[in-house]
Amino acid sequence: MNKAEAKGFISELVIHGNQRRAAAAMGLAQSTVSGRLTKAREVLGADVVDQMMTGTSGAHSKTVAASSRASSPAPRRAAVADAVVTAIAEGKPETMSLHIIEDENKRLRAQNKMLAEQILTDEQVRRHIFEIAHTKPAIPEWLSLPAVSHAHAASVPGVPILFGSDWHWGEVVKESEIGGVNKYNLEIARERLTRLIDTTIDLLTNHMVNPQYPGIVFALGGDMVSGNIHEELSETNDAPIMPVVLDLVDHLYIAIKRLKQVFGKVFLPCVAGNHGRNTKKVRAKEFNFQSFDWLIYMQLDKLFQDDPDVVFYIPDGTDARVEIAGHRYLFSHGNQFRGGDGMVGALGPIMRGDHKKRGRNSQVGQEYDTLVIGHWHQLVQMKRVIVNGSLIGYNEYAYANNFGYEPPQQALWVSHPHHGITFSMPVNVGEDFGKKGRKTSGSWVSFDDAKKLH
Repeated sequence: MNKAEAKGFISELVIHGNQRRAAAAMGLAQSTVSGRLTKAREVLGADVVDQMMTGTSGAHSKTVAASSRASSPAPRRAAVADAVVTAIAEGKPETMSLHIIEDENKRLRAQNKMLAEQILTDEQVRRHIFEIAHTKPAIPEWLSLPAVSHAHAASVPGVPILFGSDWHWGEVVKESEIGGVNKYNLEIARERLTRLIDTTIDLLTNHMVNPQYPGIVFALGGDMVSGNIHEELSETNDAPIMPVVLDLVDHLYIAIKRLKQVFGKVFLPCVAGNHGRNTKKVRAKEFNFQSFDWLIYMQLDKLFQDDPDVVFYIPDGTDARVEIAGHRYLFSHGNQFRGGDGMVGALGPIMRGDHKKRGRNSQVGQEYDTLVIGHWHQLVQMKRVIVNGSLIGYNEYAYANNFGYEPPQQALWVSHPHHGITFSMPVNVGEDFGKKGRKTSGSWVSFDDAKKLH
């Protein structure tokens, strides 16, 4: 060990404060560090080493160590340590203090600059990044509908509500792995979205007596993209997540424009799902702001920011509470509900979850009439709870877990100002509506008569 090596070794001890921390930092046994200290005493002289060690004891040594650990860049830390050791060796402790203060000031200035760049609140993101217009009303007035007499109520159809969720845009389903009952990719997803919009328009305009609507609600319930939350998805998705997001924004923009063309006004309450997140685990804090679903909604909001007939409602939390034609809905993705068994399936956790949400909301005066969720890929339309199907349909996960077959379909219903939920119309988006290979008699109705079977 020469003098330069001895000074460097002593500087490490000064920086870390004691032999144990220095040993851990250098990856050495503490006995090795002790031996090198003895050698350094021989090379530099015991008096010089003692002065170097004791001269930075107490507050000075702690400040040097804290400053070095916080600033972290190795070259600057080494330069400061060398300056400190030199100052001690020359008997100039005031120079040592100056070096410490200057280094601490540099570190704090750099840290403050970094924090200033990172502090962007949600409102700043909306205003500066997405340039969202804040003059739009959160909830459009036409959702309330003007008061009508009971005599005239028969001619008022109400407000149609289309619920889009669990599209898993970008995921690939191979029919060879699930018995040939379904397949899915980006091309098929685009076809199904087109079919969803066309079928919705057909059901509401060609199969209703008086299709005079004030507008349409197009709720988006999350899991709009497949995401990369599982290793198998990141390996098998049709495209990386960012191109998938841009592709979905383009096609949703066209879909919304088509709905506006037919219904005049479109209102979109939006909640995020669990598949679109960019974190390993689902988070409670800032859940939406870690989600590609939220990014898609915000981008669409920006595209329609100058159109007063297309209004988005994107809450910061996981639930969107909206009153439509006097009926109170709570839109949520549904991933908070877990469990189920072979007998009741998903209904058990869904009904328990609904009970808990109703209790929570009633305590703060935010009661609702109907809970609307996705996530389960099983279409269930009831008065108290509406569970959505999916655009992707049956996939390898459902097949491997022996879940019942579900065709790709989305929920559509009409909310009436006097009668609440009236018409419930599942929108089938698959090519065969889940009836592949089924023989039909050609009659408008047929049945089996046991007396005529023999």
